[in-house]
Amino acid sequence: MAVRDDARITLLLGGARSGKSRLAEQLAEKRSGRLVYIATAEAWDDEMKARIAEHKARRDDRWHSIEAPIAVAEVLRALPSDTGAVLIDCLTLWLSNLMHAGRDIAAETAGLLTALNNVAFPVLLVSNEVGLSIVPENKLARDFRDAQGRLNQAVAAAADHAIFMAAGLPLVLK
Repeated sequence: MAVRDDARITLLLGGARSGKSRLAEQLAEKRSGRLVYIATAEAWDDEMKARIAEHKARRDDRWHSIEAPIAVAEVLRALPSDTGAVLIDCLTLWLSNLMHAGRDIAAETAGLLTALNNVAFPVLLVSNEVGLSIVPENKLARDFRDAQGRLNQAVAAAADHAIFMAAGLPLVLK
């Protein structure tokens, strides 16, 4: 199967620095109209500030950035129906933010899925696959790994297209 640029909901999974975000940006840029980047990262330190700056530098003036560490579903619902494409980067940081804030993960996931099902524009979601390594040694890390796996499964089930990235190479899953 080939990578599609015409899917309504696309999930891009992979490890750190696997090329997920770059491919998601390229797929979004094939769409006409205004592009929206929903950023879930928060710049808590210099290293994260540099990562955010690197991502911003790749995007041209067609992109409109919205910082939404938690309110991703709310932002999706508020966007106009003529939006060209939306890129959510990334679900992993969103989940971490939700857990840190003590939010109900199942309810937040359901809200995201409802928003995805109701949008008229294409949405690309970037997420890390964190379940491919050893079992974490502490409960919080295991809870996070398990919640990320459940979130990825739920979004993949709702997606028209799912891509796994490794070493900059896409493997189409769905």
